[in-house]
Amino acid sequence: MSAIALYARATAGFEQRVESALSVLRNAASAHPSQAVQSTSLGAEDMVITDLIARNELPLPLATLNTGMLHEQTVALINRIQARYHLSMEVYHPVAESVVQFVAKHGEKAMYESMELRKACCNLRKMEPLARMMAGRKAWVTGLRREQSSNRGVVPFQETDAEGRTKYNPLSDWTWADVWHYIDLYKVPYNPLHDEFMPSIGCQPCTRAIGVGEDFRAGRWWWEDEKAKECGLHATQAAVSLIGERP
Repeated sequence: MSAIALYARATAGFEQRVESALSVLRNAASAHPSQAVQSTSLGAEDMVITDLIARNELPLPLATLNTGMLHEQTVALINRIQARYHLSMEVYHPVAESVVQFVAKHGEKAMYESMELRKACCNLRKMEPLARMMAGRKAWVTGLRREQSSNRGVVPFQETDAEGRTKYNPLSDWTWADVWHYIDLYKVPYNPLHDEFMPSIGCQPCTRAIGVGEDFRAGRWWWEDEKAKECGLHATQAAVSLIGERP
């Protein structure tokens, strides 16, 4: 069964949530001309945001991280986005030599050995490229939603990150049904892995399908404690203090 058939539902207030999300995006573009970016994980939520940006011709560039360990279906979305929307995509990779040295020292499955090594892998494959993506920028747009996990249950529409940049979360109050209803309505391209019960998709070794009744992000770093299930990209200052992770 497709993710659309499984999840898409029209619910009360959907049109208002779309307008609210669009208002947040317009605010991001107007408040930070040439200094804001959509940082997309290429997940379902981010595809909705990209569609809103393209459909409304908002001056917000798109950027993503290619960690070198993404599923081929995820990487293929980059070309699909560019072909569908005629928008370019900035792609940031980890420093090749850093990856070679890490793998040589710790092996390709280091993330399973300890939380410390998993976070070290996330830092070199995600955090360092993100720092280059955000260099010289004052704001970024994400697909965070309150419903995604307990760690994200109070995500606001706008906040200030640990580096003092403005972070916009236009889908903060959207449900999973909203996301897929929008994708269905506007025929938004999406990762086919969502059809295989992977609502949250990261690097291939760190993502699995979830079972009935499992938490939305249960398929991410499933061998670790629930409170640690962030790579650092969206860790709040409180979470940083709790798990000792760089924000």
